[in-house]
Amino acid sequence: MGSAAELAAAVLMMLGFPALMLAALVPNVPAFAAATAVTYLSDHYLHRKGSYLVSRLSKVRAGLSIRFLIRQLLLVLLLARLDLRDDLVFYAAIACFIAFYGLQAPHGALTTFIRNRRRMPVATRNVDLKTRIRIPDAPPKRLLNRSAEKILHLDLAAVVGILVSAATDSSVAGFVGIGLTLALGSLYVLALMPYARGKKTPPRDDEVLAAVDDWLGVYKPETVLYFSGSKDSAYQVNMWLETMEHLESRPLIILRERVILANLAPTTVPVICVPGGVHLMNMNLSTVRVALYAANVGKNIHMLRVPTMKHVFIGHGDSDKLASVNPYSKVYDEVWTAGRAGRDRYAIADVGVRDEDIVEVGRPQLAPIQTWQGVPEGRIPTVLYAPTWEGWDDNPGNTSILLAGENIVKRLLTADPQVRVLYKPHPFTGTRSPKAAAAHRRIKALIEKAAAERAADPAFTIDTAAQAEAKAELTRIEARLAALSGRGGDKGDEAEGSRDGMVDIKKHQEIARLRAEWNDAHWRSVPTWEHRVVTGAQPRLYDCFNVSDAMVSDISSVVSDFIASGKPYAVTDSAELGVEEFKLQNTAVRAAVILSNSAAELGELLDAVRDPAADPLAEDRTELKQYLLGPDEPTSIQQFNTAVTNLALKAEARNVGQDSRIAAELGELGEQAEQEEKTEQVEQAEQAELANAVPAPRATASGDAEGATAG
Repeated sequence: MGSAAELAAAVLMMLGFPALMLAALVPNVPAFAAATAVTYLSDHYLHRKGSYLVSRLSKVRAGLSIRFLIRQLLLVLLLARLDLRDDLVFYAAIACFIAFYGLQAPHGALTTFIRNRRRMPVATRNVDLKTRIRIPDAPPKRLLNRSAEKILHLDLAAVVGILVSAATDSSVAGFVGIGLTLALGSLYVLALMPYARGKKTPPRDDEVLAAVDDWLGVYKPETVLYFSGSKDSAYQVNMWLETMEHLESRPLIILRERVILANLAPTTVPVICVPGGVHLMNMNLSTVRVALYAANVGKNIHMLRVPTMKHVFIGHGDSDKLASVNPYSKVYDEVWTAGRAGRDRYAIADVGVRDEDIVEVGRPQLAPIQTWQGVPEGRIPTVLYAPTWEGWDDNPGNTSILLAGENIVKRLLTADPQVRVLYKPHPFTGTRSPKAAAAHRRIKALIEKAAAERAADPAFTIDTAAQAEAKAELTRIEARLAALSGRGGDKGDEAEGSRDGMVDIKKHQEIARLRAEWNDAHWRSVPTWEHRVVTGAQPRLYDCFNVSDAMVSDISSVVSDFIASGKPYAVTDSAELGVEEFKLQNTAVRAAVILSNSAAELGELLDAVRDPAADPLAEDRTELKQYLLGPDEPTSIQQFNTAVTNLALKAEARNVGQDSRIAAELGELGEQAEQEEKTEQVEQAEQAELANAVPAPRATASGDAEGATAG
């Protein structure tokens, strides 16, 4: 259950149906009416919340339609127990519910057909389809959104009317309710019909695909960012959007899942979502020379099969985890790493990736990370705890949350001199392991309790005027962002989103500026000493880096990214390998304070924060930064663009070579065919001459006589 309210609603709904049966058998009309109201309201609430229970009930044959049918059957039972079997309203109720369910078939068929016809073979953003094909407006959301629930709830009029008739011995209310239910159901079906035919339906798949190919032929993309994954992995492609916007070649983003498109951050780069492998393989990508892959997934094969482009694994982070040296990486033409460390990592792993196929390009995404200038005068140091998630197995080295998380947070909260704690867990934390989810809740509770105690301590003061000003600015920025971004439902459906998905460049730039202003105002709106749990998309991880003076984390790309700041950091050896072995196996921790699961070593990190001049690891961090992330000059985006250009030239050279070889082969075949034709002509001429040189056969005597007579 998502919340206590959902659990309460589920319990009420479960108890409501036995109560309905009991009230029908007794019989008791008021009790039946009360139980009916409980089941209606709890069911509706769970649907609005998208409760997990709702989907589970359908798996055990207690789905939405069945629940409504049971309630209606129990109402008929109530009428029978009230000795109304000979009353006309009894038969009218039965006829109504049968007819009402008869309306479900055309309603379900229409809604399914409309949704399928409105679902494009490809969905796009920043692709001009409006001038190429006609895409009509989406049907009103009130018709299709939760349509099955809506039409079923139309039985409410009949149920209420029949209950009133049962309580008052008057059939009028029952007939009015029955008529209203059937009329509303029929009107609902009629309202859907126009969207299933004619000009209100989008073009056929072949027309849409032809329009996209036509656009590709005009746009001529050169570099593609290709991505496939689950909803929760959208951040892996989002982190590359700004880099794609700064490419010197014409960029294109190709997605394979609609859910990723729905969770894609705003971008100015053209985006095409192609769920079907056949559609992708038939798409006009003849001008693409470089394909970039942010994740190793099975659907990559649909693009990897194209020989006219070079394929590059760029990943979605740079760490010492085994995922960073996946043997699958050898299918790519090149593997791009941030610095020398990535190259060495593949050499040590010996998974088949050749050294000459590795290119160091830095990390363009790290540009927003600010370098450390020390703790500002008069401010409490801030320590960020950013653990990674539990992973797909139960390796104790995956995350510090399970064995060390609470110890880390407790020691930070009780540190002397005091520090501020920011806790930003990985978005996947607790998605696989209930133990990790429970540990996360305990850590969150510790921080929230300490924050409340500190807020009540008179030693910690608040500049209320500055805070009020910052909050007012936040309100202004959020209002402007809401006006610029619009509500989530403004785009209609997928077809309408593809038609109207062209980005407004000026608006996009203003939104980016406002988001930066929002981040600044957000941190000014809270006291600099306040412990905080940071979840969700905002503030971003890098924003937390910039307001922190040190970090505690695990083996993940977070550590490699934080090293760009030059700030002190600690990494937990949750698997208890020992300091030397831990550093040997994990390059990114060579300049870190290594923590055991007890977190007893945290004092070394806090000492480095309070007195940077006495920090024994400062020089090591500088050297490690260059080793992991490459040099500061040229900038990473310049290195990235150079790598794209060089690989595109290799792809072009390969294609020219192939064209030359094919042309040469065709030329040889042509010469051979020409020679064979000449030889055949000579042979035919020789045969003709030979035929002329042979004497004609002698005529018979009778033949001569016949010839003479004829002459």
